[in-house]
Amino acid sequence: MTTRIDRRFAALRAEGRAALVTFVMAGDPDAATSLAIVRALPKAGADVIEIGMPFSDPMADGPAIQAAGLRALRGGQTLRKTLALARAFRETDADTPIVLMGYYNPIYVYGVEAFLRDAGAAGVDGLIVVDLPPEEDEELCLPALKAGLNFIRLATPTTDDKRLPAVLANTSGFVYYVSITGVTGAAAADPAKTGAAVARIKRHTHLPVAVGFGVKDATNAAAIAGVADGVVVGSALVEALRASLVDGKAGPRTVDAVASLARTIAAGVHSAAKANEQTGASR
Repeated sequence: MTTRIDRRFAALRAEGRAALVTFVMAGDPDAATSLAIVRALPKAGADVIEIGMPFSDPMADGPAIQAAGLRALRGGQTLRKTLALARAFRETDADTPIVLMGYYNPIYVYGVEAFLRDAGAAGVDGLIVVDLPPEEDEELCLPALKAGLNFIRLATPTTDDKRLPAVLANTSGFVYYVSITGVTGAAAADPAKTGAAVARIKRHTHLPVAVGFGVKDATNAAAIAGVADGVVVGSALVEALRASLVDGKAGPRTVDAVASLARTIAAGVHSAAKANEQTGASR
């Protein structure tokens, strides 16, 4: 069966451009503002939305996303409330793919079977669970695929050709290429190195490859969009949200601060497609 993620990437491939994948943390800075932000993202140009599941020990995340998770947890965000956020978004948007991203512990506590049932009912399309390696696929990956959810795996600069087939074996939807070694938001992605890495991954899979962990602005997004099927932006959006807060709470510009940056980065992604069209290049 095809998912919203499959259909969205296929449509964008037909248009000749990369996807803009945006990440925000569920419940940051509060449930109502978080929902307003998620609802604003498609209009701002987001093609796929990743929603972070707050966790107290986010080992792969840099300071910005760590702080976002803590703000959400302090505000009372739970995995159940995160699924409610997805469900509320789906009430007004039937097409934009939703991917939940985070760590296995909250899902394990919730119960895998119950989580997959409730995630599917909420309109979730895919999962990124960064601390479950391929050796643990029976834990969540295979049940998720059976439930009709894409399971999106991370590949990194240290994932060599020997390891890559195992990483890709049960991956679906798209491959998330981590363009830098380290945590989220640590450095800017290098388009030349990223392009070579994407080409190498594509020799092993027909899945789209989206690049994240180092995309900060429209210029960088345009460069990455020229060599990948998707551009993932997270820390920059989360930092824009943080900067808009007033005494740690949502301010009058919080929703627009995130949407405006997403709109700017989307323009960068779209400009790459126009440049490719003018030069006759294609991904």
